[in-house]
Amino acid sequence: MDRAGLSSAEAAARLRREGPNALPDAARRSLLRVALDVAREPMFALLLGAGALYLLLGDLAEALLLLAFACLSVGIAVAQEARTERALEALRDLSSPRALVVRDGEHRRIPGREVVRGDLLILAEGDRVPADARLLAAESLEVDESLLTGESVPVRKHAAAGAGEGAGTPPRPGEDPAAVYSGSLVVRGTGEAVVRATGPRTELGRIGAALGTIEREPPRLRAQTMAMVRGFAVLGLLASLALGLLYGLLRGDWLQAALGGIALAMAMLPEEFPLVLTLFAVMGARRIARVGVLLRQASALQTLGATTVLCTDKTGTLTRNRMAVAATLPEAPLDAAGLLRLAAEASEDAPFDPMEVALRQAAPEAAGGVPRRHYALRPDLPAMGRAWEAGGTARLAAKGAPEAMLRLCDPPPAEALRIATAAAALAARGLRVLGVAEATDLDPARLPDRLEEAGLVLRGLVGLADPLRPGVPEAVAECRAAGIRVVIVTGDHPETARAIAAEAGLDTAPVVTGAELASLDEAGFAARAARAAILARVLPEQKLRLVQALKSAGEVVAMTGDGVNDAPALKAAHVGVAMGARGTDVAREAAAAVLLEDDFSAIPRAVRLGRRILDNLRKAMGYIVALHVPIAGMAFLPLAFGLPPVLGPLHIAFLELVVDPVCSLAFEAEPEEANVMRRPPEDPRAPLLAPGLIGWGVAQGIVAFATTGGIYLWASQAGLAEPALRAIAFTTLVVALVALILVNRSFSASPLVALARPNPTLFTVLGAVGLLLALVLAVPPAAALFRLDGFEPWHLLPALGNGAAVLLLLEAGKRLLASPRGGPRHAMGVEHRGGRG
Repeated sequence: MDRAGLSSAEAAARLRREGPNALPDAARRSLLRVALDVAREPMFALLLGAGALYLLLGDLAEALLLLAFACLSVGIAVAQEARTERALEALRDLSSPRALVVRDGEHRRIPGREVVRGDLLILAEGDRVPADARLLAAESLEVDESLLTGESVPVRKHAAAGAGEGAGTPPRPGEDPAAVYSGSLVVRGTGEAVVRATGPRTELGRIGAALGTIEREPPRLRAQTMAMVRGFAVLGLLASLALGLLYGLLRGDWLQAALGGIALAMAMLPEEFPLVLTLFAVMGARRIARVGVLLRQASALQTLGATTVLCTDKTGTLTRNRMAVAATLPEAPLDAAGLLRLAAEASEDAPFDPMEVALRQAAPEAAGGVPRRHYALRPDLPAMGRAWEAGGTARLAAKGAPEAMLRLCDPPPAEALRIATAAAALAARGLRVLGVAEATDLDPARLPDRLEEAGLVLRGLVGLADPLRPGVPEAVAECRAAGIRVVIVTGDHPETARAIAAEAGLDTAPVVTGAELASLDEAGFAARAARAAILARVLPEQKLRLVQALKSAGEVVAMTGDGVNDAPALKAAHVGVAMGARGTDVAREAAAAVLLEDDFSAIPRAVRLGRRILDNLRKAMGYIVALHVPIAGMAFLPLAFGLPPVLGPLHIAFLELVVDPVCSLAFEAEPEEANVMRRPPEDPRAPLLAPGLIGWGVAQGIVAFATTGGIYLWASQAGLAEPALRAIAFTTLVVALVALILVNRSFSASPLVALARPNPTLFTVLGAVGLLLALVLAVPPAAALFRLDGFEPWHLLPALGNGAAVLLLLEAGKRLLASPRGGPRHAMGVEHRGGRG
């Protein structure tokens, strides 16, 4: 097997020929299934029922048009489902496990879906194996295959002689220690393997184990939404039955009573709620993915906006993770070049870690001899080493945290103090500091089992610079303004973390070390963690205690992490944020979100978008509540007063076809509120639609119904003929609904601000509404079909006046609702937590 791996061209050809390395998605609904599900919805049944009644009345044209509307509602649902599935597919591509492969002789991180047969995989601790493969090399490699075998004990693996690419079926799990399988987890060691099977041809594919990673909607929001739908539906059905019975008993016209009852039921049935929630959740997750954050759990969409404490690591998140040697302090008998050569020999031959890459680049001539043994990092010892044989003897090169190397080398106290002081001085410059040591004249046949037994001698210090990422100070300032406290949690030296914190604009005190935390009881731990600005030299297992302490203090915690040992903390946090580029698959699977580029600046961008999405979702649902009131009122009012009906099932079906695109498209694209990142986090337990917001929606609807109904009663008293009366009332109602759209665009009390904000989607939708209204009013066949053939141009004057009245009255209502604490959102029941800096 060529260790240069496949060429990009050959890999692309195999991907086209054999398909992506993915299992079939059983959760995806076919378009036929979507159509059948829509056909079972109450609105579809009401449209068909109304069409049947019009057939009984002998009105074939109106019956056929209602049937066309029913089919169109199915078409809209299918189109929305297709759009949602495209968005979900894009998110699945992003959320698939990452794989480190060799392509064109270079190490590349690629989505697991793009792995092909023949790829050379580089496996390391924490990786999820992306495909079935045969090992070419293995060093202390252990793999958890419990997903396939049910056995929880990791399996020790070793390389096979002459392993190579093949299309044949690999051995079953447990039969061959040189085989690794898709879905299994590397729990220790490293390895190289050539892929033999991908996708449905893997062992995992054959047993049909597929795990979904994207939920369709947040479960809590979904439950709240369905409760609202049930409440409105019961109310609407009871009202329609009462109206139908009352009209039939008083007037004796049971067919017209049935049509009126169906019209009222259609007017009050809020079937848009689930559609809007699903679309906002999926499209929102896709919007957030565009700024570099993948939401693996849709519930994180709401929690992001409620975050009060963000615990972030330093290296690669706040910094570039592109290191370069910036300083050396060699000890005799080595010079700077010798020290760097020794540090490089303690690193991997083909490193992926930026620190080891920098060391290898600084000493390209290193690594003379034959590698004999690798000493990996341990949770209790942040140091590693490699033993090399040359000339019949062996030497051991080691590197690690200065304090760990001092513990291993145990120099005299005065020397140890000098080295520790020098390390602190380098760290205060913001450098990542490593101690470098060696042991010489070792017996190759009797190498020590642990670094503590090697008799290491400290040879000096190496300082590596890792500059701050561009935009981090601005992102930190944005978090502060949004009431989010940012805490650095790192394994680095306290002075290194302090220097980076100062550069990023973060608090530099108090600083707490992992050693200090380890000596505290739970109460002391919680007290120190609650105040700390920097936690340095923190062990991964202490991150879990930190998350639990902050949660106990009432904080909503977001935690970043990348390693296997970070997974418990990521899972325990309200929003676990894994690193996409350097993070292990274990961390990614435990987290609710993934930073695709490991860039801290993406986190406040995601918080901003999360708050915007929830705001817009509330606006859309508030609009739905508002619009059903005047529609239902105008279906009921004429029957109650013995006047000619304004709205039949056909008119309400027309209005519903306007409502769905407005809610699902226009509000979803609405720009953010001006104060979206200048207000405190909201209470994570806050309902999607608080009682105050529901009340505000009902109040809007009552105002729109009062003005529209008033114009209708005035027109009826003016003696207008029935076609003209219906035309003026219908036009006035449509303009009132448009006014409600404009009112709900913003929680701001200023209509000019809302009108000036760009939203091309909204204006496209409003233009389409205007064209459709002109069609049914001005084109004689359409006007006759809708029974609006009495329309005259002067009818637009009261309609436009009604729209202006609704807009001005409700904007004045916003001013009355505005409160010093939180503006209209707060007055309407959207609760916020106390701000934090």
